[in-house]
Amino acid sequence: MNKLFSLALTGALSIGLLAGCSSGTATTPAPDGESSAAPSAEQTTTLSGVVNTDGSTSMESVMGALGEAFMELNPDVTVGYSGTGSSAGITAALDGTADIGLASRDLKDSETGVEAITVAKDGIAIIVNPQNPVSDLSIEQIAQLFTGEITNWSEVGGNDGTVVPIGREAGSGTRDGFESITGTEDACKYTNELTSTGEVIANVASNPNAIGYASLSAVDDTIKAITVGGVAATEETVLDGTYAIQRNFNFIINSDKELSEAAQAFVDFATSADASDLITGAGAVPLA
Repeated sequence: MNKLFSLALTGALSIGLLAGCSSGTATTPAPDGESSAAPSAEQTTTLSGVVNTDGSTSMESVMGALGEAFMELNPDVTVGYSGTGSSAGITAALDGTADIGLASRDLKDSETGVEAITVAKDGIAIIVNPQNPVSDLSIEQIAQLFTGEITNWSEVGGNDGTVVPIGREAGSGTRDGFESITGTEDACKYTNELTSTGEVIANVASNPNAIGYASLSAVDDTIKAITVGGVAATEETVLDGTYAIQRNFNFIINSDKELSEAAQAFVDFATSADASDLITGAGAVPLA
């Protein structure tokens, strides 16, 4: 009897040992209570970090829409925006103080060490006070109003009143685009030179005799955007080229420095078809 019990016990122990050897889940507890399980694929591909963007104030609405949507998709990423002007944004990309510079103009031949990625197109709207009866001007008339060749609104069908040209500061992408298209480089006689699109709009909105220019994406009902040569600034006319005063919205990237994973992912997102509705909603014209 003792012999039979001994054999049975031996068999039971053998089965237990075999079962233990066949299980692949037994692990030695990790020190300090840490899990020794390997991270999942989702965990290893989660984006994190900060993407600093700096530059064009005209791109504020577009950057707000793109940044918010990207951060919603990637909660561990922060997309920062600073509106310092296009030239400052190009410099920031070059010296590394920003991951992505923002320029509402194309690069000049002298601006080396960086490259531009066009994200969207934008019309530069010619804006007047809502009380101004003038609703259409030619490129030539616009140039004459800003250079002082035309000094009274009555000369272009408006009320009797001295023209007050409002513009952006030197280095602004909007100013550069406006002056290059209208052929008024270094010839405009601005009453005020302001440092943001919002300030230009506010000045025009408060002065019945003012005229200015602003990004189509920033135009609101406090001012009136006139037609240029009979063509209104819209998404369709900017995209098909019939609206004459338009420019590119560009991301500026340092040519010699690789973007972080988060910054590259943001560039990819902003230039994809997924961003088209966001860009349109921000008042600009998507390319994708």
